[in-house]
Amino acid sequence: MNMRLLAALPFALIACSGNAPAPGTDTAGPFTKTVVADFDSPWAMTFLPDGRMLVTEKQGAMLLVSQDGKQRQTVATITVDSAGQGALMDVVLAPDFATSQRVYFSYSAAGEGGKGVVLARGRLRPDGAGGERLGEIEALFRASPLVEGDGHYSGRIAFSPDGRYLFFTAGERQKFTPAQDPKATLGKVLRLTLDGKPAPGNPLAAKGFAPEVWSYGHRNLLGLAFDAKGNLWEQEMGPKGGDEVNLILPGRNYGWPNASNGSHYDGRDIPDHRPGDGYEAPKVWWNPVISPGGLMIYSGKLFPQWRGDAFIGGLSSQALVRVHLNGTEATKGDQWPMGARIREVEQGPDGAIWLLEDGGKDSGGRLLKLTPRS
Repeated sequence: MNMRLLAALPFALIACSGNAPAPGTDTAGPFTKTVVADFDSPWAMTFLPDGRMLVTEKQGAMLLVSQDGKQRQTVATITVDSAGQGALMDVVLAPDFATSQRVYFSYSAAGEGGKGVVLARGRLRPDGAGGERLGEIEALFRASPLVEGDGHYSGRIAFSPDGRYLFFTAGERQKFTPAQDPKATLGKVLRLTLDGKPAPGNPLAAKGFAPEVWSYGHRNLLGLAFDAKGNLWEQEMGPKGGDEVNLILPGRNYGWPNASNGSHYDGRDIPDHRPGDGYEAPKVWWNPVISPGGLMIYSGKLFPQWRGDAFIGGLSSQALVRVHLNGTEATKGDQWPMGARIREVEQGPDGAIWLLEDGGKDSGGRLLKLTPRS
């Protein structure tokens, strides 16, 4: 059957066609979908070298989970401000995890004058009782200024391909103008040392910007990843329309809130991106929106036809979205309905695609494994 036609079929029709799936599995588009575990509003995940996973939950728990999902242990409980979009958010292993055992993570926290996103790290060590725990936890960086409100924290983490620097996203906290404020770190992609300090040679420091800033003019940056050629890709939620995938270049202004291919929620117009406006335009954008969650660039063997492409979780769209990457260009690919809000997309050690649902009425948020449909 033509794959585009298959992807367009109603889910129930796909699931009922052909042989009945094994218990705990069903099909969605070209995938066999296996339910591995259920969590309480999960936000992000990452794989350890031995195949186990670290999973973060909104209220502040970080869990160490076996690959089959049957065993789990809470390795840390972080004090977070989880109101609204607040959470224990991203979790990523340090480039030298095999020797340092360091784990980097982000969360939302209240402080004097408001709330903000925090970058932190710890070490995953044996706990002396047959399990493991995350200790030596230290906050490395706090986005500024702290402001009131519960939205647009962002908090995604990506390490440079050489492992020397850490890129971190700080949303504009639904305050609009900080994205263009050179002194604020809100609405920015930041480049830091592994200790959370401003990285040397950041492109805008000499122009009076906060020394951490790599790019600016962003809204709510919920995905960040390097491709195999070293290009840095980012996706962010637009307002009413205008969700974006951007190629992040040093020192560039991506326009928010002065330019967007969406509009304000009250209907007021925002000038669209246009040539010569001084702003870096998105490579791909959506209207109506997909509400992008996590971002992963695929490099595995199970889906060789999509190697090098980006995969995005869709929240309001309840979808898995593929974007074809070709060098520094991007085009829309497939959009597969998943029947639930997708918060996170990760690649497993064997090349399977793993998803975390955002939670809802009937589930706290399932962990799904996608493999090729036979």
